[in-house]
Amino acid sequence: MDDLFNFGAPSNSVAVLPSELRGDSAAPAQQYSSRRELREAEARRGTAVAGPVEPTVQVAAPAQQAAPSLVQAASAEPSRRRGAESRQGPVQQQQARQPLQQGRKQRKLKASERRALQASAPPQQRKNPLNVLATMAVVGGMFAVAGLPAYALQTPENTAATKSDASAQSVVVSSDASLATPTRDGYHATTYEQLAQMEDDAQREANQAAYLASGARALGDDYPWPYELRDYQGGGLSPLNYYYRECVDFVAWRLNRDAGYYAAPYKWVWSNLTPSGGNASQWRYNWEQHGWPVSTTPIVGSVAWFYGNHVAYVKSVNADGTVTIEEYNYSSNGTYGQRTIPASSVPAFLYPPPS
Repeated sequence: MDDLFNFGAPSNSVAVLPSELRGDSAAPAQQYSSRRELREAEARRGTAVAGPVEPTVQVAAPAQQAAPSLVQAASAEPSRRRGAESRQGPVQQQQARQPLQQGRKQRKLKASERRALQASAPPQQRKNPLNVLATMAVVGGMFAVAGLPAYALQTPENTAATKSDASAQSVVVSSDASLATPTRDGYHATTYEQLAQMEDDAQREANQAAYLASGARALGDDYPWPYELRDYQGGGLSPLNYYYRECVDFVAWRLNRDAGYYAAPYKWVWSNLTPSGGNASQWRYNWEQHGWPVSTTPIVGSVAWFYGNHVAYVKSVNADGTVTIEEYNYSSNGTYGQRTIPASSVPAFLYPPPS
């Protein structure tokens, strides 16, 4: 076969076929070990039956002409094989198919062996996701069943029996029974006004504690409202109609005390003491309007009047030409205090109103 595809120098070789490929029925059938050998033998046998091989002379041809001859040889091979099979006898065809059947049986056996090995192999370590999901669903269902309320397990028969027992009972109400009058409990909502009052009371307590700690009582302060809220704290007017813990309210209190009025109704209030204006700067003008004495000579119980919108009460007149005064809110802190100052530093002394 190699000489047929030799494209070298020309040669006069003649193909001689073996005796088993000559189509001789007397020749014994040969056994083949593979399907490939069988096909090659059939191809040779078909060539032998076609007729004697004439001597051929091969002529060298260019390399590009070799491809068509190869295609023609390949296409002619199946037709030669079919012609050879048609010329064989039944016995020879059966004998030729035996090696093929044995090969198929061997391949089937190998496939069954592979399946057996796969079946005997240990399972893979990787878990199947479907198995994991199924396990989680089962565990969740167990917890859900455990959390069901007790009445969910009640059967319809038990429910019907319970309703019948309840309907069978009867309640008798005595004619002497009376409806209970609903009463309100001791709790109530706190209003905005009440909250404001609570805050004011807390501030008064703080003011009282600060006043007691100052020692003003020991110095001689007798002002009745030292704990009250000042104007900026939300406080209002005192019974004398001046703002609490201001200098004018304290001096008005002292004029009432000296006149013998310790409680309401007071003799001197804003309307009859300083009707032309309640500020400290307006007190001298009010005294002059009333026709009450105004002097530069201090006396005990007089009002020390200052240009800086401030008034004080003269407690004592000293021999050294000084005066001791009592006052509230001198430092704008709403507290009681005392000072000893030269009498000449006071612009005017307003004598007490006549009784």
